[in-house]
Amino acid sequence: MYKKMRLADTVRIAPELLGEPVEQAVKIALREKLEGLVDKRMGAIVAVKDIIEVGEGHILAGDGGVYYDVVFDALTFMPELQEIIEGSVVEVVQFGVFVGIGPLDGLVHVSQLTDEFVTYDEKNSRLITKESGRSVTEGDRIRARIIAVSLNEREPRDSKIGLTMRQHALGKMEWIEEARKPREETEDKGKSKKKKKEDLPKPENQDGSKPEGA
Repeated sequence: MYKKMRLADTVRIAPELLGEPVEQAVKIALREKLEGLVDKRMGAIVAVKDIIEVGEGHILAGDGGVYYDVVFDALTFMPELQEIIEGSVVEVVQFGVFVGIGPLDGLVHVSQLTDEFVTYDEKNSRLITKESGRSVTEGDRIRARIIAVSLNEREPRDSKIGLTMRQHALGKMEWIEEARKPREETEDKGKSKKKKKEDLPKPENQDGSKPEGA
């Protein structure tokens, strides 16, 4: 889930940025320092947005930079358990597919892909279901539920997000559309029959009046 958060930090402005307007230099320094980092409480810091407040600068002996206490708004992404997400498949491997969800990747293990038996087509880099012959390959759009989250602050790329596609209304977007069509067709047929029944002429007595209950 994406969130806009107000944060506070101390940032160092390198000597080469000291000629820039303070807010602009602070924003550049914050982006270099924070964007892409992962925090277990906040999630991944996607972008530094607005600078709200900049304190007085201070220097340290022997350091050519200037330090500022800053209050700013940032866009963060925190994957939450049971959250429904949509993303694109970025890699297919023998044990599952990796899906890009915001700044992080989640894994749909083959056991969470479908109820069918799944085989790996290494030549075409895709997973194929045995009974229906459906396939998942790089670039496919999928909808999944988050079932496990383990964020790694030191190595964000090693963060683990487990996904499942085996529940109702989840899976490859084409599969979801295919499952929806028969239900829509059934509903349309039901509406059509009801309309035809309503359009039938109502019975009348010989004198032209309608019988009781008509």
